[in-house]
Amino acid sequence: MANKKIGYWSVVSIGIGGMVGGGIFAVLGLAVDLAQGGTPAAFALAGVVALITSYSYARLSVTFPSQGGTVEFLNQAFGSGIFAGGLNVLLLLSYVIMLSLYARAFGSYGASFFPEAIQPIWTHIFICIIVLLLTFLNSIGTSIVGETEEFIVGFKILILLFFIGAGLWSVNFQALKPMTWSAPIQLIAGGMIIFLAYEGFELIANTAADVKQPHRTLPRAYLSAVGFVIALYILIAVIVVGNLPLKQIAAAQDYALAVAARPFLGQPGFILIAIAALLSTASAINATLYGASRISYIIAKEGELPEVLERKVWNRPLEGLFSVCILTLLVANLFDVSRISLMGSAGFLIIFTTVNASALRLYKKTGGVRWISGLGVAVCLGALGALVGYTLLKSPSNIWILVFLIGLAFLLEALYRWRTGRTIRSNK
Repeated sequence: MANKKIGYWSVVSIGIGGMVGGGIFAVLGLAVDLAQGGTPAAFALAGVVALITSYSYARLSVTFPSQGGTVEFLNQAFGSGIFAGGLNVLLLLSYVIMLSLYARAFGSYGASFFPEAIQPIWTHIFICIIVLLLTFLNSIGTSIVGETEEFIVGFKILILLFFIGAGLWSVNFQALKPMTWSAPIQLIAGGMIIFLAYEGFELIANTAADVKQPHRTLPRAYLSAVGFVIALYILIAVIVVGNLPLKQIAAAQDYALAVAARPFLGQPGFILIAIAALLSTASAINATLYGASRISYIIAKEGELPEVLERKVWNRPLEGLFSVCILTLLVANLFDVSRISLMGSAGFLIIFTTVNASALRLYKKTGGVRWISGLGVAVCLGALGALVGYTLLKSPSNIWILVFLIGLAFLLEALYRWRTGRTIRSNK
């Protein structure tokens, strides 16, 4: 029996669900701390980068439909060398960082219900509980959690729309004037820190093989999903900055969205947003664990990771799942959120730069417009440069973490190939 094909609205829902996951709850406070009154502009800048990059994803998804998504695109464009292999390992590590951010956000929102003095302890407890619980559920089968994903996506969108509708009436637009914005490079850096909140649109690429009329559906779905989320995030940023003093947002950085609901919704609003955040980050962790474990499986099948990760038990890649779980627990509990955000955003900007470059290189096969993909390369590199430049000025030690992440990805790939002599599978 053939698999049932999915249509336009289902694909759009997957894209929106991937983007409106844990990112907006995890790094909103940090973005406001950097961009100040210009936070809505920072969200718009990050959205433009995502929108341009989504064009390259759309062309590549139509031409190379595969569950591998980004992995497949990089292998098609750059072949079977260490370059593509290292980038794919970097993609997997970036997923681990994203999982860590989501887990940290879950822990912070969960701990917000406890007295402030013991919140740090409860943050780590909640991090461990949610990661281990969802790893267990993924190991025995995700059907129960999977059946609730659509409900959770719809619920969190309704909560955020309610938050926007209620909060617009009390916005102090004086707090959003250009004089309240941070310096340009700091504002751009703020936008790139929250770039992770847009990253989930790439999940659409993994659906390409199962989509009805992909040549028509996929480009429209990418545009609709990213466009909707840009508007949603800008409005959320307007509500947060316009209803809460910047010092209060900075003080509640890890659960800023819930605190921003208090001025116009009171304590019930705080609780409502906190519950939405817990559900959203939990669903995002579940979906990302599912995806990351399968990415490790696909990369291993390509010959770029150890064969043990290619093995399936009970038709599930458990070795990859458990490896991702352990790495997530280590990163989420040992690194602070600003460093995690830097690594994750920079990692995905590097990946998206190369995906745009892939579309540029393969434009004859994809039928894409060269200058759009070229613009995607330029804006991703510019955004990465702004993020790195600001970090060098303010927290130069954090750059070593990024250097370590990139170096580790390519070192692991090179050492693995040298020690095993395993050939990378051809994608021709």
